[in-house]
Amino acid sequence: MGLDAVGLTRDMVDIKSVSRWNNVAISEYVESWMKAKGFDVEWLEYTDENGERKVSLVGKKGEGAGGVGFFSHTDTVPGQEEDWDPYRSEVKEGRLYGRGSCDMKGPLAATMIAAAAVDASRLKKAVIVAATADEELGGAGAQQVTDESRLMNEALPAYGIVAEPTMLTPVYAHKGGATITVTANGHAAHTSTDLGVSANFLIAPFLAEIAAMAKPIKTDPRYMNHEFNPPSNGFNMVINDYGTRSNVFAARSTAIIGFRPMPGDHSEALLEEIAQRAKNYGFDVKTHINQGYRITPDAPVIQLASRLTGDRKPETVPYGTDALRFAQKIPCVVFGPGSITQAHTVGEYIDVSQLQQAVDVYTRMIETVCM
Repeated sequence: MGLDAVGLTRDMVDIKSVSRWNNVAISEYVESWMKAKGFDVEWLEYTDENGERKVSLVGKKGEGAGGVGFFSHTDTVPGQEEDWDPYRSEVKEGRLYGRGSCDMKGPLAATMIAAAAVDASRLKKAVIVAATADEELGGAGAQQVTDESRLMNEALPAYGIVAEPTMLTPVYAHKGGATITVTANGHAAHTSTDLGVSANFLIAPFLAEIAAMAKPIKTDPRYMNHEFNPPSNGFNMVINDYGTRSNVFAARSTAIIGFRPMPGDHSEALLEEIAQRAKNYGFDVKTHINQGYRITPDAPVIQLASRLTGDRKPETVPYGTDALRFAQKIPCVVFGPGSITQAHTVGEYIDVSQLQQAVDVYTRMIETVCM
């Protein structure tokens, strides 16, 4: 348990922590590591809808509000184990491979190492390091930390760093996520009887309406924001009749319409319009929306990250992060090592040089703000 970002990342990659299951084992490891390095550690826990224990940790070093908070998550997407060995980390040709190496156990390790290396007696303001659950499933862990963490809220940071992979480019805005889940219910029967009611036929007129909307939505200025690349909202639809065979009338058919809200657009109106169209058919409808995140590029936290990376110009990204949760209380920059193009892939990796550079930049952030 030394101050080695590569070794720490490898240890965490080797602990399976897919979002669908509990993240207790990796949380126990992170808690033990932090306590050994002199952090006060807070353990927050909830049970998810599948009955799984989910844990978020908040470590604190030093005393006083107005410091720096580093925010990462310990859960990962599934490992795609049929295609590689995702939980056996390895370093090869300057890259550290393994599920979560980039998103985001490597970035988490960099924050932990930077904070652990600082002499607590020199701190005038506290450093917070959080490792949350369920970022890949909607951010419930980050929300619990924001709402309930005693350590974080007593020493509320003035600067928040969400360490998602951005190639250490400061990010001041990102898109959100919205879904409308529409289910039609028919009546199953063998087609030879002709007594069934196909849910697929029931939902088909609604699907045709959504298909007709798709192209205009991608070019309608109300649903675009040219700060982003691409400026459109990724409007999409997937369909599921639950594996119904061709000789059976489908008892149930579900369409999930998804898109990515952006700051300042009309996404809530779009969600309501689609939901109402589905309700007009009498279908079951569930909706969910996370708005996008934006802070002014001139904000102190953005400018600090830019200055410490050689005046790198702040950018936007098209994916979502937990910044939306933590920004309820703390101004945040999304700013971490690694490339998002490597996240969630077979052969996921992070460049070792980026990992080490992140430790250096995070250390200088702490020195600038907290000392």
